[in-house]
Amino acid sequence: MLAAAQRLRRSADFAAAIRGGRRAGRGAVVVHFLLEEPAQAMTARAGFVVSKAVGNAVVRNKVRRRLRHLVRPLLAELPDGTTVVVRALPAAATATFPALSQDLEAALAAARRPRRQR
Repeated sequence: MLAAAQRLRRSADFAAAIRGGRRAGRGAVVVHFLLEEPAQAMTARAGFVVSKAVGNAVVRNKVRRRLRHLVRPLLAELPDGTTVVVRALPAAATATFPALSQDLEAALAAARRPRRQR
């Protein structure tokens, strides 16, 4: 379980991260990463989106619990004020725990990487 201060709850917070953040997808997950201004910095926060396309309620909750368990140690490494939204793709329902972990870490690393100038 994530601490209350580390959870996204308001739809406006989800929308801000999805619309204004950087996106990176790997395998079974897509990560939206938004770094807030240091003046507004709180602890790093995470939210999860697992749609009905992933599976029935039992499968969705299983995927959400796995993702929450995998994100918890990663939040400690992120700077304060970071908002992360993890969106599970239908492949997450059948992904093994190590594969889900690898996809999440790779997507988060890609989202944190600075963009190349064109």
